[in-house]
Amino acid sequence: MIETKDISGTLNQVENLTFDDFKKVVINDYEIAFKSRQASVLGRREVLTGKAKFGIFGDGKEVAQLAMAKVFKNGDWRAGYYRDQTFMFATGMSTIKELFAQLYANADVIKEPASAGRQMNAHFATRFLNDDGTWKNQVENKNCSSDISTTAGQMARLVGLAYASKLYRKNSDLKQFDNFSINGNEVAFGTIGNASTSEGVFFEAINAAGVLQIPMAISVWDDDYGISVPAKYQTTKEDISEILKGFQREEGKPGFEIFKVRGWDYPALCETYEKAIKVCREEHVPVLIHVTEVTQPLGHSTSGSHERYKSKERLDWEKEHDCLSKMKEWMLASAIITEDELSDLENEAKKSVKSILKEAWADMMADIKVEKQEALNLLDALGNEVEEVKKVSVILKSDIDPLRKEIISSVRKALRLGRKNQSSQKTDLINWYKTQQGNNNGRFNSKLFSGTEKSPLNIDAIQVSYHQNSKMVDGREVLNACFDANFDRNPLLIAFGEDLGSIGDVNQGFAGLQAKYGENRISDTGIREMTIIGQGIGLAMRGFRPIAEIQYLDYVLFALNILSDDLASLSYRTKAGQIAPMIVRTRGHRLEGIWHAGSPIGILLNSLKGIHLCVPRNMTQAAGMYNTLLRGDEPGFVIECLNAYRLKEKMPDNPGDFCVALGKVEILKEGRDITLISYGSTLKIVSEAALELENYGIDAEVIDAQTLMPFDLEMDCVKSLQKTNKLLIIDEDVPGGASAFILQDILERQNGYFYLDAKPQTLTAAPHRPPYGSDGDYFSKPSLDDVIEKVYEMMQNVNPAKYPNIF
Repeated sequence: MIETKDISGTLNQVENLTFDDFKKVVINDYEIAFKSRQASVLGRREVLTGKAKFGIFGDGKEVAQLAMAKVFKNGDWRAGYYRDQTFMFATGMSTIKELFAQLYANADVIKEPASAGRQMNAHFATRFLNDDGTWKNQVENKNCSSDISTTAGQMARLVGLAYASKLYRKNSDLKQFDNFSINGNEVAFGTIGNASTSEGVFFEAINAAGVLQIPMAISVWDDDYGISVPAKYQTTKEDISEILKGFQREEGKPGFEIFKVRGWDYPALCETYEKAIKVCREEHVPVLIHVTEVTQPLGHSTSGSHERYKSKERLDWEKEHDCLSKMKEWMLASAIITEDELSDLENEAKKSVKSILKEAWADMMADIKVEKQEALNLLDALGNEVEEVKKVSVILKSDIDPLRKEIISSVRKALRLGRKNQSSQKTDLINWYKTQQGNNNGRFNSKLFSGTEKSPLNIDAIQVSYHQNSKMVDGREVLNACFDANFDRNPLLIAFGEDLGSIGDVNQGFAGLQAKYGENRISDTGIREMTIIGQGIGLAMRGFRPIAEIQYLDYVLFALNILSDDLASLSYRTKAGQIAPMIVRTRGHRLEGIWHAGSPIGILLNSLKGIHLCVPRNMTQAAGMYNTLLRGDEPGFVIECLNAYRLKEKMPDNPGDFCVALGKVEILKEGRDITLISYGSTLKIVSEAALELENYGIDAEVIDAQTLMPFDLEMDCVKSLQKTNKLLIIDEDVPGGASAFILQDILERQNGYFYLDAKPQTLTAAPHRPPYGSDGDYFSKPSLDDVIEKVYEMMQNVNPAKYPNIF
């Protein structure tokens, strides 16, 4: 028997229900949907009254989401968008109170577990990590990957979440990992608005799912608009399922199963979702459920009214076809509920949601009110010493519901006003302020990385070892040995990318490994950079350790949206409730031409905060970084030197075991006259230049940055400056890119300016991409001649007598 609180049963199980039980299920569904609508109405009001900053809600989509919730089981995953509140309530993955807590930006992770107030409302997530960073049992829970605002951005990750089920089903060696999957029976549910299907990542994900044949169920909520822009400007034929008919599977050919159903038809929706998810779950066939005739009673968001762009006829139609009104009509016609019972239910629901709203606001303000009173007590005490501070206190007292911003700003102003005062009252206020600084740092600035014991920053360096007769081999062979050892050790390690599988990547780092470990672990992909990254994110969320390859660094730009919006921000936006410990592998720096010689490091530094950025100078260093990252639990991005795969290096005795410490520079050559800092391919030129500079009496110290995020945690660069007093940073990025990043760190964080007796300088590439050919490389990127002459010029500026003009 299904109780009213159990909303996981479906209407198609009627044969197991009495009519009374059936009524209870339906009435319970309607109550959830009605409360969700009330949450939308009241949430919108809270924004308009100023208590909340912005609101976006799921009104008009309630009934379809009830049907979807019925077929969502423990172990399943959601990668959706910010209209899915009814689904989240119906599955129990979120509550109305948590929705309001997020609306108010409550920074308490207990009260707002999705993001601890870091995301705007209706950006949902479940916490699949314990406080110590260990995994929760995913098959015992319903799982929701963290939402992002960028339209269709969730689609890339969805591919990986669904692909994980396929791999768990296909690879018998993974049966032991039953906390992540039970025979791959889990479905990845994706949701998207009809207008967002215009995005390229949507089509990329659709194609990838069709090729991979994975249990991915996409629901398109179609309300005929994208904010104010109607479907005729969004979609060919104004119908996404119509134009995707070519993806419909045929006998003997892979593809999708495509369903179409109206968003206000409760029985049809329940039946459609039952059929669709059965196929998806059992046969591992991707499905698309196009939910049409959806309305949006409150408009797109609190930023405007839809009456501005919808005709009266359209608004009248939406009122008539509101899904709650239609569900009520059906319930009354089917004798499931009476008018009086329905009225009582709705009145009680309104009271309940209003009460929840008040509780959420009271929870939000409780700690803040305590902090306000503490601050006022201290301000009043200081006001007895400094007259001007009394005005600050009066203004703060008059603010009935201040945020922390107003409290802390008042305290800071008071401290400025009392700058000449040296009383104990001022000391008490300063101490309180410093305590609050720490608390607020935890609330608003923490967990860019998860920071667990397994962080790669806690992995100690293990030295590479050689023996007397260690062979000199191509650098690619060192990488190959590293990957081989790690794949042998960890059955959850997988790798994929363009040309990675069959031929072992274009530079042979994976040569022969697909044949050894199979296509389920090392595989080719299509040319689809966004979903290659998304594939990695979803797999990593489900316990795998993926290496996702983007063939060349220049083409990372095609995936930068997914890297930046999703992977880089994941730990931060969930306050370490979710992680995706994947590695992005690529190659770049010097080779030939505008699109195969890129070093856009500044772009990465500015957009990938939350990902460790590794820039090894050779393949041995790269292998050591892979070994470190694979022992940690945070994402990494490794840029191999494109021109180093066939340069000779010693084959290590421990290719899968030695580790390079992240955030530690390496001094390649000690010197006394000037500090030269570089990374990657340019470092070879810098090292050669340092040798020639000795002929001119210049003893340069050469430092390899090794990693840029993090950079030089032990501040060894400033220790070098204490000897040399001169600094030159050389790299292949454009002016103001990575070299500026390094320079700022050394001057500001490391206080390197104290030790300089000459202007610090940078030597970078020209402010454009490199033209094709060796001449193009020479005239657009730092050359050996450039480095030598730049260093000589700097030394000449200090001692012109010793270093006469070259030109």
